[in-house]
Amino acid sequence: MGRVGVLLLNLGGPDKLEDVGPFLYNLFSDPEIIRLPFRWLQRPLAWFIASRRVKTSQANYKQIGGGSPLRRITEAQGEALKEQLSDLGQEANIYVGMRYWHPYTEEAIALLTQDDIEKLVILPLYPQFSISTSGSSFRLLEKLWREDPKLQPLEYTVIPSWYKQPNYLQAMAQLIAQEIDQCPHPDDVHIFFSAHGVPKSYVEEAGDPYQQEIEECTYLIMQTLNRPNAHTLAYQSRVGPVEWLQPYTEDALKELGAQGVKDIVVVPISFVSEHIETLQEIDIEYREIAEEAGIHNFRRAPAPNTHPVFIRALADLVIEALEQPNFKLSQAAQIKKRVKMYPPESWEWGMTTSAEVWNGRIAMLGFIALIIELVTGHGLLHMIGLLQ
Repeated sequence: MGRVGVLLLNLGGPDKLEDVGPFLYNLFSDPEIIRLPFRWLQRPLAWFIASRRVKTSQANYKQIGGGSPLRRITEAQGEALKEQLSDLGQEANIYVGMRYWHPYTEEAIALLTQDDIEKLVILPLYPQFSISTSGSSFRLLEKLWREDPKLQPLEYTVIPSWYKQPNYLQAMAQLIAQEIDQCPHPDDVHIFFSAHGVPKSYVEEAGDPYQQEIEECTYLIMQTLNRPNAHTLAYQSRVGPVEWLQPYTEDALKELGAQGVKDIVVVPISFVSEHIETLQEIDIEYREIAEEAGIHNFRRAPAPNTHPVFIRALADLVIEALEQPNFKLSQAAQIKKRVKMYPPESWEWGMTTSAEVWNGRIAMLGFIALIIELVTGHGLLHMIGLLQ
């Protein structure tokens, strides 16, 4: 086999407070995030959202140190993966491709073409597949492959999801166990899995396998953990008028508090790196909700980050992918049908559920209400209140 490359895919996040506005602009400039009836509206809409939400978003990032740690952690994961692969006898170049911030996916592709990579493994850092996370990155890569003649001779294979990987499950179980064992009564601790949410229509109408994979992953982690603890699965980061996957994290926490649960360990099941949804949303916002509900011992299992068993999981995935028949982007990015979203007009819009961007969705809803008002005359401007 010739020179091997591994492309790690992630969302990206602003490195410092000054990056928040441009990051949001990049995000909402993407027609995969918001589908509008007129292409010329895309950039004005992105500017509107960025300008309206930048201060609120910056305030959230200030709470976690002034920027997202996602790039630093992802690059550290890449370095650890390279070392682990080398120890297993497989040399490989590692590339990091972020969807909406540096280093962009396009930058990673440019680097690997310069390095004359002959076989590429595309590995999203999302254990479970969703059309709004891995799927979005796969569709971008499919477009790049179609438009760049330099890429077309490159042999590649895609790992669409990997939540069943045994070492990944073992790493999660170890991270949970170390938190449980620090509690006075470990067997009484309630394990609370919190996954990032998606609109229910993604699952029911578009055929997104995300919910099924999250539920199965939760079951497999509990089987691997092999403890008697009760557990709950809920979904965080919902917003807007559409129905999202339930139960919602904030509601589930309140219900557990009402049931008399005092000790919980929260597990960020859909995340493998610390970022704003773990450090700010879970650690600050949901902790406050839990304490108000009477849950006095609130602990969180850390994300896998560079946990050695997790890195071994990534290495095993790469080696297995190199040994198996190639899996193409067209297969990985396939969506059964278009997603019906609110409002049901002749055009449609969609919301990303990726990490780092939950605090920008509210602005999107308000601006779209304004567009609908101007284009259709429908009385939806009450949604603008969501911007305040």
